[in-house]
Amino acid sequence: MKKITVRTKAAKKLRAGYPLLVAEDLNSPFSEDDFAQFFDEKGQALGIGYLSKQNKGVGWLLDSSSVKIDHHFYVEKFVNARALRANFYQDELTNAFRLFNGEGDGLGGLTIDFYNGFAVFSWYNQFIYSQKKAIVKAFQVVFPDIKGAYEKLRFSEAALESQHIFGQEAAEPLLVMENGVTYATYLNEGLMTGIFLDQKNVRGALAGGLSTGKTLLNMFSYTGAFSVAAAFGGSSQTTSVDLAKRSLDKTREQFLVNGIEPESQKIYVMDVFGYFNYAKKKELTYDMIVLDPPSFARNGKKTFSVAKNYGDLVKEAVEILENNGTLIASTNAANVSDKKFRQMIEEALKNKGVKFTVFQEEKLPADFHIADSFPEGNYLKVLFIKIKK
Repeated sequence: MKKITVRTKAAKKLRAGYPLLVAEDLNSPFSEDDFAQFFDEKGQALGIGYLSKQNKGVGWLLDSSSVKIDHHFYVEKFVNARALRANFYQDELTNAFRLFNGEGDGLGGLTIDFYNGFAVFSWYNQFIYSQKKAIVKAFQVVFPDIKGAYEKLRFSEAALESQHIFGQEAAEPLLVMENGVTYATYLNEGLMTGIFLDQKNVRGALAGGLSTGKTLLNMFSYTGAFSVAAAFGGSSQTTSVDLAKRSLDKTREQFLVNGIEPESQKIYVMDVFGYFNYAKKKELTYDMIVLDPPSFARNGKKTFSVAKNYGDLVKEAVEILENNGTLIASTNAANVSDKKFRQMIEEALKNKGVKFTVFQEEKLPADFHIADSFPEGNYLKVLFIKIKK
């Protein structure tokens, strides 16, 4: 195990329980991934963790003492995580949720999701993946009821994206339920499964009646999950728009598994900004518009990033939104703070000269457990905005 000295500022953060280490925190660069004991510049122990580069940072603090990271350590983490989610196991209308949320549950670099009896592990760096055998063994002790499991390798050095790791293989599609709505998922089809579990509360609001009798436009619709939730909740008609060709068949499937005829809804495979122009030309308007773009996207020579272009998206949406319509503005971009996100939206709306009220706000659902010492782990930002023209 390596002994790593961190700078004064970093030592202060680690003492306060902040779990993420970045390269600037270390007194000297590290040469290889490993478990590490962290010390301040005076040689005082700060705790134990590991070093391994991932999309955010170079390592994680796992415990403020010098506890041994072994089978018992992992079992304890899983026992606590399971207890925290006891309510989700009792919910007869939902059988897909997050079982283990990385640093929020005390083990940065790993998340585990539950899909109707199956588990999906996501590994975010090489080192945590090298501990797979011990982690999976501990998981099976605490979750003996899991039928089978898959894994997603979400780090750049990985030779593959997805594979089955133990137990039964899931049906394709595997039907899961959330807030009474059925979703078709695929547990071994690349990095994505067909539904983003972090948007549970937004889909729940739509399925629960927010969209009743209203037309809804779902931009960057992926597999159409927001559209299906809205149709289930009584929307008069949904329109789903996504550039990816696969989105058409995937969205049709989501409607079909809920007994909704896809032909009764509208699904377009096209660029979102192109659709805004099309809608304006055809004088189409909507009672509700959902904007949930990827953090970054490229279409030919055009690029879109939430940090730079979200305001443009809002301005376009306002033009085809009915008076007293609702805009659901969402992002999972970790590089955009809550304050900046709200600022971009408010500036765009003021620029369009409309009156607006934020009447609901959503962050991550309760199963995405967040560490108090790491608020940026709560990356999801969703504003429900009533707009008067």
